[in-house]
Amino acid sequence: MLRNTRTSYGTVAIVLHWTIALLFFAQIALGFLTQAVADRPRLQFDLYQWHKSFGFLILALALVRLAWSLSSIRPLPLPGVPRWETTAARTVHRLILALTIAVPMAGWMIASTSPLMIPSFVFDLVVVPDLPFTRSDAIEAFWSRTHALLAYGSGLLALAHAGAAIHHHLLRKDTTLARMFGAHTVR
Repeated sequence: MLRNTRTSYGTVAIVLHWTIALLFFAQIALGFLTQAVADRPRLQFDLYQWHKSFGFLILALALVRLAWSLSSIRPLPLPGVPRWETTAARTVHRLILALTIAVPMAGWMIASTSPLMIPSFVFDLVVVPDLPFTRSDAIEAFWSRTHALLAYGSGLLALAHAGAAIHHHLLRKDTTLARMFGAHTVR
C-alpha cells in the first residue's frame, strides 16, 4: 500500500523516512571526512562536491516528504501511549522534518556566500546556482557555524528519536518501530 492508513505507514512514507535518515547520517560522516583530508586539497574538493550533491538530494527528498506528509493521513497513536508522549513524538517528527530542510539550506547558504565562488556540481550532472546573497568571509563563517550546529543538533535529535523507537520495541514491546518497517497494526 502506497499511502498511510489510520493504523500504518504506507510505502512512500517509509521509503522517504529511511532514505533520508540513511543519507543524513552518511552526510555527517562525509562532513567529518571533508575536514580530515584538509591536507589533500583535490580529494577534499571532490568530497565537498559529494557532500553538496547529497545535501541537495536530501533537500529535494525532504521537500517531497513534507508535501507527502501534508497530503497524507497520519496513523493514529497506539493504544496506551500517554498523551504527552504522543505530543512529544509529533513535535520531534516536525522538528526533524524541518531540520532536514534547514540543514541543507544552510549548506547552500555556505556555498552561496563564499567569496571563493566554487560552483555546486550536483553528481556531476548539473550546476545548482547560488542563492542571491552577499559574499563575504564573515557571512560564510556564520552559515558554516549555523550549518554545523543544525546538523549536530538534528543528529542528536534523530538519535533520541531512534532511541525512543527502540525503547518502544524492546521494553514496551509495542509496534511503534514495526509500523515504520511496514507492519500493520491492529487497533
